[in-house]
Amino acid sequence: MTDAATTTTVTAPPSLAEIRKRRKPLKDVNQVAKSKLGVLDRVALFITTYVGTMGFFLIILVWTIVWLGWNMLLPAKMRFDPATGFVLYLFLCNVIQILLMPLIMVGQNIQGAHSEARAENDLEVNIKAEKEIEAILQHLEYQNDLILAVVQKLGCEIEIEKAKHHPAEPTTA
Repeated sequence: MTDAATTTTVTAPPSLAEIRKRRKPLKDVNQVAKSKLGVLDRVALFITTYVGTMGFFLIILVWTIVWLGWNMLLPAKMRFDPATGFVLYLFLCNVIQILLMPLIMVGQNIQGAHSEARAENDLEVNIKAEKEIEAILQHLEYQNDLILAVVQKLGCEIEIEKAKHHPAEPTTA
């Protein structure tokens, strides 16, 4: 495209239909992850989700205050866990902790796998977007080449290399 008499063949970039044919359909990773969960996995997720809330904390706080208040402030005949030892209270707290700890870890592993699936899906979306942006840039470059070829055939003097690399700056009114 350096000489007006020279004919330049410019290959057209892929059409929108071609780009759409190449696309793989996106999948709903949330639905896929949910469909893979068994009953025990759902229980573990439920516990993991709700044990880490302020509501659960407040339930444990109220339960502890009531337990300690009952066994410290009521008459000795009504107490069921001696104030000096709180053996039953400590035993129940330890049982709850022992049961919750592995359940929470299982739930966190399930949540981690779901997060990984979402991250992979995000990567696929980003790769698709990058390919589509590349197609847009190819179309723009193709249009630029066509415009430069038309300008050249009209006999206008323009520095083609400069126009390819440095587009004209907008003029201010």
